[in-house]
Amino acid sequence: MIARYEVKEVAELWHENAKFSYFFKVEMALLQALEEKKIIPNVSGEFKNIEINPLRISEIEATTHHDIIAFCSSVTEQVTPEAGKFFHFGCTSSDIIDTALSLQLKDSIKIELADLELLLKALAKKAEETKDLPSMGRSHGMYAEPVSFSHKFLSAYTEFSRRYEDLVEFNKSLSGQMSGAVGSYTILTPEIEKLVMEKLDLKVEPLSTQIISRDYLAKLTSIHAGIANAIERFAIEIRHLHRSDVNEVMEGFKKGQKGSSTMPHKKNPISAENLSGLSRIIRSHTVVAHENTLLWHERDISHSSAERLYLPDAFGLVTYAVRRLTSTITDLVINTPVIEKRIAEDFKYTSSYILHSLLPTWKKTREELYAIIQAASFESKSLKEFEGKLASSLELPANFLPLNVSEIYLKHENEIFKRIFTRYPYNK
Repeated sequence: MIARYEVKEVAELWHENAKFSYFFKVEMALLQALEEKKIIPNVSGEFKNIEINPLRISEIEATTHHDIIAFCSSVTEQVTPEAGKFFHFGCTSSDIIDTALSLQLKDSIKIELADLELLLKALAKKAEETKDLPSMGRSHGMYAEPVSFSHKFLSAYTEFSRRYEDLVEFNKSLSGQMSGAVGSYTILTPEIEKLVMEKLDLKVEPLSTQIISRDYLAKLTSIHAGIANAIERFAIEIRHLHRSDVNEVMEGFKKGQKGSSTMPHKKNPISAENLSGLSRIIRSHTVVAHENTLLWHERDISHSSAERLYLPDAFGLVTYAVRRLTSTITDLVINTPVIEKRIAEDFKYTSSYILHSLLPTWKKTREELYAIIQAASFESKSLKEFEGKLASSLELPANFLPLNVSEIYLKHENEIFKRIFTRYPYNK
């Protein structure tokens, strides 16, 4: 289990100190841009020893009831009045807040991407380890045909790879603004705005009203929901395979760990169950994020309070859940004898292969052949009985059964692995 303190680096990005540090970074980029364009004198040097003091900001905000004004006051009181009067020049609060938020998101997503890479490597490793292990594939929860056990990990690998790419593209799209009170550049200019964003390595928001429209955060939260879906889908697979009557996998069980307060024999899939619950919370953020897009006129602040709650929560939970799943996969025990026995003891999964092997030389309809094989499958209690029923109705080649499972059902594994890791090379 990965304890909460292990995701502290993403939490630190959403601490008050970090928020005000991002504000200051944006304000300094604006000051420097204004200096370069000779709009203000060279005063940015006076701000190099500024101390960000959240306690002082809170003290001022108790009077101003405005966090940006309190922040600016806490900064300008540390420099000369001549320098201080050019701090926050020409911009509105949201120019700073929304641009700083993009920087905050960018750094947070970098942590998410690093964690997803570790998860992808863990999935790829397990896939390689189980590549040659035939297992019973299931359709509608029922036995279908054998499949490499690795596909369980590969399926998750491809899904998480798509979400990884979504985050990469989202991060590239992050933008900032310096367009003024309602986006009309009353004081500042698009040229100044462009220069500021170049300094911050952000794109310029094409149209900001006073804020950047919140549909971009709805998109991010939808990506997070997709990550949660992938997490829970794999967690559910673990929980199904972990059941006593299936017993194909088991979560790692540490020395001294106990599965039940009253039943000493229990080993429960607690990590997968925890991840299912966390995934529901992560997906719930999409409701808030989508409703936050519905703002009045050029700007209102109904979205602000919600974002202060759900955004830090989202990054903390996604990071924690991805790390928890990585740990769970790394420690997952594969019960190979049970998986192999399941294939060895069954025979009905051969029905499709038999059907398609006989169809080319079958003289009657497909439906008739299907009915013969279906009846033999339903009525037989053993492989010998199954062979007998088929032999009595069909002309089978000598030694047709039993089949070589790996040669028939796993023969394309190398091609599948190559295709996946060529398309999604995040296992390196």
